[in-house]
Amino acid sequence: MDIILKDNVENLGYKNDLVTVKDGYARNFLIPKGLAIYASPGNLKMREETLKQRAHKEEKIRLEAEKMVKDFKGLNIKVGAKVGENGKIFGSVNSLQLSDALKKLGYDIDRKNIKIKDEPIKQVGSYTADVKIYKDIAETITFEVVED
Repeated sequence: MDIILKDNVENLGYKNDLVTVKDGYARNFLIPKGLAIYASPGNLKMREETLKQRAHKEEKIRLEAEKMVKDFKGLNIKVGAKVGENGKIFGSVNSLQLSDALKKLGYDIDRKNIKIKDEPIKQVGSYTADVKIYKDIAETITFEVVED
């Protein structure tokens, strides 16, 4: 069944994408949750008009995302954590703390778009994370967990 996504759906597509899914997935999950609509001729025309209007805005967002990727290359990110003996952290460091650290540096990235490779982090040290900035633009960043 062809449907038009009304919102970003992980592992499926982005808002206003035309995708083909199994009938049951569309009827029982995507459409009732408001994540998609049927790809009827009227809805397809509406989608095309929406895409035309957003083309300029999308290009501007894409350029900003590419600029952000270049900025991440030389960025020194430090995440503070309470540390006990032997460099062990009380609790753990996750994507929420990394998102907050990026916000302090002026980058507003949602924590859902950050995937830390060695999660959970329970030691002081240097780690890497994949940051999804925009649709197909992502960057691997390194950050350091330090004593707070």
